[in-house]
Amino acid sequence: MSIKILIVYDSKGGNTYAMAKKVALGVEKVARCEAVIRSVPEVTTNIGITTAAVPETGAPYVQLDDLAEHDGLILGSPTHFGNMSAALKHFIDQTSAQWLAGALEGKPAAAFTSTGSLHGGQEATLLTMLIPLLHHGMIISGIPYTHPGLMKTSAGGTPYGASHMAGEESNIKMCDTEEALCVLLGQRVAALAVKLGA
Repeated sequence: MSIKILIVYDSKGGNTYAMAKKVALGVEKVARCEAVIRSVPEVTTNIGITTAAVPETGAPYVQLDDLAEHDGLILGSPTHFGNMSAALKHFIDQTSAQWLAGALEGKPAAAFTSTGSLHGGQEATLLTMLIPLLHHGMIISGIPYTHPGLMKTSAGGTPYGASHMAGEESNIKMCDTEEALCVLLGQRVAALAVKLGA
């Protein structure tokens, strides 16, 4: 029986989705582990505007029931003023029933983010994403400094989670170090899920 890690992301320019796919590679490097990537629908202030049932690009939309059905959770978001996106926050704000049921308690979790500039709030965003996971009783995993990439990176990568600096035009691709840290984050959560399930 496989251990399933849910990767939930929001992405406008495609960078956070690219990170989600690298995180998924890391999950699937761990024996018996499977990555499931899901996106969140956009939110809007335009009353009467509805989101299509199926996204035009990227992964299918996440459902609240997905949370209880998986063995770990990794959240990904672009940085919006040092915080997660409104769409991801809206999804998390709907998880009161899962919180009351303890559906996520004791499961491993982590976060990743993409920013437009080097000092665009990577660490602040990761920390704000981890707070609701702590409220759910999840076991948080970051990235240890035993990985040499954290000391060498000149773009993204923090001990609080994987990060990527995409540039003002959102057109800078991940460097090798950023990709390696994404993969490592997925591996760490998956390995933790295996240990917790043993």
